[in-house]
Amino acid sequence: MPRARLGRWLVALPMAVLALATIYPLMFTANVAMKTRREYILDRFSLTSTLHWENLTTAWNSVGMARYFLNSVIVVTCAVVLLLLIGSMAGFALSQLRFRGSSALFLVCLAALFIPFQVIMVPLARIMADIGLIDTYPGLILAYVAQFLPFTVFLMTTYYRAVPAEIIDAARIDGNSPYGVYRRIMLPIGAPALLSVGILNALFCWNDVLISLLMMPSADHRTLMVGVTSLRGQYSDDIPTFAAGVLIAAVPVLVTYLFLQRQIADGVTAGSTKG
Repeated sequence: MPRARLGRWLVALPMAVLALATIYPLMFTANVAMKTRREYILDRFSLTSTLHWENLTTAWNSVGMARYFLNSVIVVTCAVVLLLLIGSMAGFALSQLRFRGSSALFLVCLAALFIPFQVIMVPLARIMADIGLIDTYPGLILAYVAQFLPFTVFLMTTYYRAVPAEIIDAARIDGNSPYGVYRRIMLPIGAPALLSVGILNALFCWNDVLISLLMMPSADHRTLMVGVTSLRGQYSDDIPTFAAGVLIAAVPVLVTYLFLQRQIADGVTAGSTKG
């Protein structure tokens, strides 16, 4: 019993420290967002005595964050739909269809995961400018698809490879074409992985600043995260208002993790075992 308790404590203590390190920045930001500028200057670490909700209103109305929020919703929704559609089809083809070069193509997708966006950002920007997609919704959507598609293909291929071959053979014997197998068999089976990769891609796109700033230089087309950075310049001496903007941008991410954390974990691990 003492050894068992010691083992639990050895696991619990590092996890508690990690949880505290994760939660503290959020709590600090929320506390600063509820302070006045004077309270923050006098003592930035103390708890606020009064909740000043007007900071949230100021941050929302000052730089047009409602427009930025709408831009983010449009771009993220379209990008995730395309990623799920293309990624699931590619994952099915690479895992279940036998054609020459399928293994090499999968390795190319895998290798693309290790290429930082900074390496391709200049050629991508020049291509988008040449075809007139800079500062447009389609340009940013396609940039997100190009950046996160290798991850989506990798996850869906790994998941579909765990599907028993007998299920695919039975569907083909019943007269299903490859598209019929994909639509009637693989899509329902792959629902957990699709949900997982959809959530993860939505979070990746939502939190992005670099790609959005590169593809959407105009102030009217900024996404929410880029709009938050503009608060830092406009309110450089008003940290509570800037913290309120950060808090507004973080709320959708926090809500997603809060309500869909089990689906994220299940989807990521669903393709790791056969069953």
